[in-house]
Amino acid sequence: MVKYYENNTIFHYTWDQVVQGFWRRYPNPESKHVLSEDTIHREIKENKLFSIRLLTKTNRVPKWGERFVGSPIVKIIEESVIDPEKRTLTTYTRNLGYTKVMSLVEKVVYRPSEENPSWTVAERSAWVDSQVLGFGRAIQAFGVERFRKNCSKMVHGFNYVLSSMFPSSVSAHHSQTQPSTTTAKEKLKGAAKKASDLAKSKAGSLYITCEPTA
Repeated sequence: MVKYYENNTIFHYTWDQVVQGFWRRYPNPESKHVLSEDTIHREIKENKLFSIRLLTKTNRVPKWGERFVGSPIVKIIEESVIDPEKRTLTTYTRNLGYTKVMSLVEKVVYRPSEENPSWTVAERSAWVDSQVLGFGRAIQAFGVERFRKNCSKMVHGFNYVLSSMFPSSVSAHHSQTQPSTTTAKEKLKGAAKKASDLAKSKAGSLYITCEPTA
């Protein structure tokens, strides 16, 4: 049975910014495993932009996996559709090599967030399968766990690119979140002062009670 994984990520950038950044997300500090990327097809059809890209990646193979995989380098095909009317960017990614050992199909839909139209939500789904007799389930579980960890790196890397491209958006988001942080600090300071005053008053009353009488 194919293993399924999904998660959602919020990017604090507009959909237009995310779409621009999508084509420039490599290289970044988290993408050292991406060796190359090439656009092999692109066309506009029915007011939508269709693209196919070929990526070459490398992933460290665990010791037990060396018996199934001869080389850690694998080709990845990435298909994408940009629909400016619906404001969606949909990507489909799958590996071309070692598909019998482990196949990974990923779908991501980027759309404006309902919570905040100035943000973008990435709805990610992944299907992991393996046809290795006797090891299929273990390889599927390994694939899902590795994909889950890689998702965090992908988000950090993409955010790095977006912050480099749109520094003003980073400043705006920071200024929006700053007041609540300041308020929290002020509350903590106020609570600390009250605790200090209370401690002093108790210390003073204790001194008066224990003062020897004449």
